[in-house]
Order: sequence, then structure tokens, then C-alpha cells
Amino acid sequence: MSGHSKWHNIQATKNKADAARGKIFTKIGREIAVAVKLGGADPNINNKLYDVIQKAKQNNMPNENIQRSIKKAAGGEDGGNYDSITYEGYGSHGVAFIVECLTDNRNRTAADVRHLFDKYGGSLGTAGSVTYMFDYKGIIVIEKSKASEDEVMMLALDSGADDVSNEEDYYEIVTKPEMLHTVAKAFEDAGLEVASSEVNYVPQNEIELDKDAAVSISKLVVALEDLDDVQNVYTNANLDFLD
Repeated sequence: MSGHSKWHNIQATKNKADAARGKIFTKIGREIAVAVKLGGADPNINNKLYDVIQKAKQNNMPNENIQRSIKKAAGGEDGGNYDSITYEGYGSHGVAFIVECLTDNRNRTAADVRHLFDKYGGSLGTAGSVTYMFDYKGIIVIEKSKASEDEVMMLALDSGADDVSNEEDYYEIVTKPEMLHTVAKAFEDAGLEVASSEVNYVPQNEIELDKDAAVSISKLVVALEDLDDVQNVYTNANLDFLD
């Protein structure tokens, strides 16, 4: 099934310059602040914080940075009161976009996102205008070098996953959003390294584009992801062949 291209993008981002990694750390720091505010600073009882910490580790965020972010948030020193906002719209060639943001200034974020859609030939839509084209699912990625297919299948089924797909160099485990934490933790407790575990918008059908159109769409994706307030960008365009 679809939904794995975002993991490829994460791997590519990991290999970029320190400045790019710093931007990722800043965004994860915001997620930590929100998680601590909602459920407290103890990941043993705050599942959301536990999941964000795992995401931080998967992105090679140093433990001292993680702990510093938790302490700042717990002490009210994170410097921001972040709102979660989701924008929907269309890029060029009829490609649907969902853009998830955490922001301390809604007006700034709306203006920045709208500007980029306009710049790259797209337009923002209303709430619900494109989400019906996507399924909201938990996606867990296990690299094939870390586990056998039998191990993955058995753990996935026993822990309540919905589906497992065998991709070229990794296994993709699909869960209901509310089961992501339980299933991912089952793999971690079994000593199997999780490469990625997130709740994603997975397109029900992907749009196939020619190379020029795909490059144009990818430019909008990169520009959106470069905004400090943007956490995740999803499209229903198949951009895998650009990797």
C-alpha cells in the first residue's frame, strides 16, 4: 500500500547538512513541548511524549537535546504556546496537499503557507476539501536488515496491527492511529529497532506524474517543509522515482 514515500524523504533529510538536522530538531522540540503540556513530563505515563521521544531518537536527536526540551517544557520555559493547525489545498496538476503545522502565530503561518501555494501554482482549500482522499493510519517501518519477515509478521499480528507489507528494503506495518504506540512498543520491547513510527495521512490513490510535473510538485513540498511552523506535508502524488 501507499504511504512509505515519506520515510524515504526522512532518510534523505537525515543525510543533509547540520543546518537541516537542526531544523528537524527544532520541530521535534515543539512536538515535545506540546506533548509535555498535554500529558506531563514522564514518558512512562504520557504515551504521546514517549512516541515523540522515539521519533527524536529515530532522527538522531541527541539525548541531551531531548531531555533539555522536556525540562524546558515542564518548567514553562519553552517560550511558546503552540497551536496545531492543518491546511488543505491543491498544488499544480491537481495534486492534493495536507500540511500539518505547530505555530505560536496563526496569522504568520497562514500567510507563509498561502504564499508558497500561490508561488508554485496551487491554492489553499477549505477544511475537508482533500482529507477525504486520504486514510489516517499509523505507519511503522522496520528495516529488513534488523528483522526477519517471520518475526515482523508474528509481532505485528500479536500486537494488534492491521497489515504488513514487504517493501524492497523494509517492512511497513499499518495500524489504527490509536494502536501505533502499542504496536511500536511491542517491537521495541522485543529488541527490534524501529526506523520510523508515525501517524500519517496515506493517499487512497496516488497520482502518477511525468518528471517535470513531479519536480514542480516536489519543489512545493520542499519549500513547505522548510518553513519552521510546518511539521508534516502529505500529497497524493507519487514522487518516489525522484529519490
